[in-house]
Amino acid sequence: MSPNQPPPSSKTLVIIPTYDELENLPLIVGRLHRAQPEVDVLVVDDNSPDGTGEKADEMAAADPRIHVLHRSEKNGLGGAYIAGFRWALERDYAVVVEMDADGSHAPEQLDRLLRAVDEGADLVLGSRYVPGGRTVNWPLKRQLISRGGNVYSQLALGTRIRDITGGYRAFRREVLEKLGLESVASAGYCFQIDLAWRAVQLGFTVVEVPITFTERVIGESKMSGSIVKEAAVNVPRWGLEARTRRLRGILASRRA
Repeated sequence: MSPNQPPPSSKTLVIIPTYDELENLPLIVGRLHRAQPEVDVLVVDDNSPDGTGEKADEMAAADPRIHVLHRSEKNGLGGAYIAGFRWALERDYAVVVEMDADGSHAPEQLDRLLRAVDEGADLVLGSRYVPGGRTVNWPLKRQLISRGGNVYSQLALGTRIRDITGGYRAFRREVLEKLGLESVASAGYCFQIDLAWRAVQLGFTVVEVPITFTERVIGESKMSGSIVKEAAVNVPRWGLEARTRRLRGILASRRA
C-alpha cells in the first residue's frame, strides 16, 4: 500500500445477523459507532417475530451508515452471513466484519482486527484462546464445548489456529471473492470453521488477535446440538480430504 493510499479499513462493513434481538440491536450498533464512527453496518434479519427487522429499518432511516437486508425465514447463521457478504461485495467494501448482535463481541476491540488487516493480514480472527484473549461469564458447559471444538478442529485439520470456531473476524474482500461462497452449506458453529479452513487452504494470511468474549445478558443463545454435530461430522472429512490431496501431490511429484 502506497503512503497516499487509504488503508483497507477505511471502507469497512460490519455485518450483524439478527433473530429476535430487538433489545440488543440498538445497544450494539450504538457501541459500534461510538468506537468506530466511520464503519457502515448491515443488519441481516431473518424475519424476527419480535420486531427486530422493523427496529433495524427505523435505525437505517435515521442513519445513512446503517443498512438492512431482510430474509424471509430463519435459515442459519451461515446463510445470513453469505447473503451479507454478497451484498458487501456488490458495493465494493474493502473489509467485511462478522459481529454478533448480542454484545459478546466488543465493538471497542474492533480496532485490533482492523489494524491487523491494515498491516497485511487477509483474514483476522478475534481469538479467545491466544495470550490476552479471554471469556467472561461463560457457563462451564459452553467453555468445554468451545475449547473441545477448537482442539478437535486443530487435530482433525492439522491447523495451528487456536480459535477457529470464533465468530468475530475481519475479511479482506479478496478472500471472500475466492472462498467459493456458492458451495458453502455449513451452519453456525461449523460455518466459521469452514470459512477459516478454506482461507488457509487457499494460502491466505490468517492472523489471530486477542479479544474478550462476554456472554450475552439479554436474550438466549442460538447454539444448538445439531450445530455441534454438524462440525463433528464435517471437520474430520475436510481434514482427510486435505491430507489426501497433499499425498496425491507428493506421489505425482515423485513420478514426474
